[in-house]
Amino acid sequence: MHPIQENKMGIKPIPTLVLSMSFPIMISMMVQALYNVVDSIFLAQYSEVALTAVSLAFPMQNLLIAVAVGTSLGVNSLLARKLGAKDFEGAEKAANNGLVLSFFSWILFAIIGLFFSKIFFGFFTDDPELLRMGTQYVSICLFFSLAIFIDITCERILQATGDTVHPMIIQSTGAIVNIILDPILIFGLFGLPSMGVLGAAIATVIGQHVSAALAIYYVRKNKEVRISVKYFKLEKRTVLDIYAVGLPTIIMQAIGTVMTTSLNKLLISFGTAAVSVFGVYFRLQSFVFMPIFGLSSGMIPVIAYNYGAQRPKRMTTTIKVGLVVSLIIMSLGFLVFMLIPEVLLSWFNASAEMLAIGKVALPRISLCFISAGICITIAALFQAVGDGYISMIISITRQIILLIPIAYLLGHFFGLDAIWYSFILAETSSLALTLIFFSKVYKRRILPLYALAKNQA
Repeated sequence: MHPIQENKMGIKPIPTLVLSMSFPIMISMMVQALYNVVDSIFLAQYSEVALTAVSLAFPMQNLLIAVAVGTSLGVNSLLARKLGAKDFEGAEKAANNGLVLSFFSWILFAIIGLFFSKIFFGFFTDDPELLRMGTQYVSICLFFSLAIFIDITCERILQATGDTVHPMIIQSTGAIVNIILDPILIFGLFGLPSMGVLGAAIATVIGQHVSAALAIYYVRKNKEVRISVKYFKLEKRTVLDIYAVGLPTIIMQAIGTVMTTSLNKLLISFGTAAVSVFGVYFRLQSFVFMPIFGLSSGMIPVIAYNYGAQRPKRMTTTIKVGLVVSLIIMSLGFLVFMLIPEVLLSWFNASAEMLAIGKVALPRISLCFISAGICITIAALFQAVGDGYISMIISITRQIILLIPIAYLLGHFFGLDAIWYSFILAETSSLALTLIFFSKVYKRRILPLYALAKNQA
């Protein structure tokens, strides 16, 4: 039975609400970032080849995450808007259809993992050891990925109802299990055989299944949305509404796969150390970017709920609070990457060549952190009101139209060290485009609500 009282997203003071919604997600994402870093540190101790294999595998994993996160964000946005409009049946259709879509997504990636993993790695190298390690890691992570699809979808369902504490518990528990199992399976502790990259993949899959089991448990206990077999049948209107936000998000994040694959292909021409540095950067920057994505995830249901409830002032206040928090976090991240890159690289048993490349790369890429934080925060508005395609356009412009061509030109004419400037140039252009779209969305979506509220008063 649905509660008749107002959801906290419609009445709680915005600064407190945004922080209470976002903080648990930020913590869980930080734990996830910690897992990614620790995983790479262990593999770097095992061998540099193992670290390179996992770095090359990142685009394929990113593609999987893109589909899972994109679909679940579509569910999150639609569900929160339905709750704001008091359409409880529509909210339940969104949640249940989202779970069914997750199952079909898993089937696709299981097939990719079984039949295309070796082909993917063959694109980068013919080194038999690198090919073997990379194929093992990707095929296992993709074939057993149903758990991560269920986990992420259930977390977004909970977040849409205002519950961000249980998603924190879910993700943190899985990541901690993963961190504990990593050294045991990679190095063969307690009498187990040393499995290297294969052990890292198994630890990842086990952690994801633990998270999925907890996610199902907490969703079934949630009182605002019911999981029911009668809504498992896909409904065209609901699916279209989910993917109105979800598909652009999937494409936007999948573009990251194209970007990292293209840059890895470029960087490997300068040596495997360059690929390893790029992989290390992505893991380190997750400590900075994951909290911002957590902040954005906490903002989306707040904005969507109040959009559905026609409360524009709460929407704009949410955006302002998000921008302030984002600027603080990104400024701190920029200072760390700028001042102590050698310390960060030393965590990964970096060779002299990796250190020489990384102490140039990390400070230069960090120059784009603040503008990236603004873009991610404002994108929460686009996704919350159903204009997710805007984020897709911005992402295509930044990563495909600008970043990759600029990186290839700088690398060709000026060498490896110049490649890192491509991130700054692309992100600055992305910020300008984001602000233009924000102005248009504000005029089209929010200003009419202010006018409506004024007339009603």
